[in-house]
Amino acid sequence: MNIENNNAKHIYWSKNIRNIEPYVPGEQPKDRKFIKLNTNENPYPPSPRVLEALKNFRHEDLRLYPDPNGEELREAVAEYYKVSKAQVFVGNGSDEVLAFSFMAFFNPMDKPVVFPDITYSFYEVYCKFLRINFNTVDLEEDFSIQVERFPHDNGGIVISNPNAPTSLHLDKDRIIALLERNRDSVVIIDEAYIDFGGESSIDLINKYPNLLVVQTLSKSRSLAGLRIGLAVGDKNLIEGLNAVKDSLNSYTLDSLALTGAMEAIRDQEYFEDTRSKIIKTRDMTADTLINLGFKVLPSKANFIFASHPVIPAGVLFQRLREEGILVRYFNKTRIDNFLRISIGTDEEMKELAGKIEKIMAGS
Repeated sequence: MNIENNNAKHIYWSKNIRNIEPYVPGEQPKDRKFIKLNTNENPYPPSPRVLEALKNFRHEDLRLYPDPNGEELREAVAEYYKVSKAQVFVGNGSDEVLAFSFMAFFNPMDKPVVFPDITYSFYEVYCKFLRINFNTVDLEEDFSIQVERFPHDNGGIVISNPNAPTSLHLDKDRIIALLERNRDSVVIIDEAYIDFGGESSIDLINKYPNLLVVQTLSKSRSLAGLRIGLAVGDKNLIEGLNAVKDSLNSYTLDSLALTGAMEAIRDQEYFEDTRSKIIKTRDMTADTLINLGFKVLPSKANFIFASHPVIPAGVLFQRLREEGILVRYFNKTRIDNFLRISIGTDEEMKELAGKIEKIMAGS
């Protein structure tokens, strides 16, 4: 974005908005058919119970406002995680839940919020939008997070676990060490990808009242199109999130989203089946790429982070697009020779490997 030209063009925008570079989502093509491995979507459809519930939804209820508190969905989440309903918040995708969390727990123009230098780029966007000071902590050479490097004197901490886009998982003992060192500020653990092999921190919320765990039903529950996010934490934190929600939009989740989400949470058998398929395909794909000479980071997410020693990531990204396969490329320092590759079906990942072999043979 050319900020100078943008400022001249958008004379009615606030000064704050003129100077913000918004988050850039992954490409959603409309002009041709691609194998989409660029936005970490689930390759499998939602639970049949979700589809049946949506099919049987009473159309006449669409004229009514949805439940502003999402009571039944919160009960389903509470039962699943063995917490109380008062410890659960639901919102319009985890991005909205995270935005509400930044508003509720981090103070503008105060001590800096801290997060890794390579992580989900929305964190920086939120801080700039809300005028929250922030500092970043450099990841190690192997992209691991060293929690001891996070300063005690902070306005809050945010960690994506597993981290995006690196796919690396932070073990629970390291999360506990971080919480022990930072009892005076809110620690947000963003678990968008936790269901693909990581260990959730939700069972720590009763011991650490400053811990907020944020999750989404977009990835492991195949509901990216319905936009359902949730947070689990001490009831005082949940009350803070509700205060923000009710100051902006009391009805964050629509009736269809609430209906589908409840069935997705309740269908444990389907959830276990699809996530185990993705984990198996992920590990198979990683082995395949390693055998092709790639460096692949050990993933606990539904994507892998891979780099080739000869073919630059930017070139491979473009060549794959020409071959009808979309992956994600980040032209940023330290990760500009890596591709983030979402895990599709076995057939899609075999197609990916075949196209890569073709590109390597012609390079």
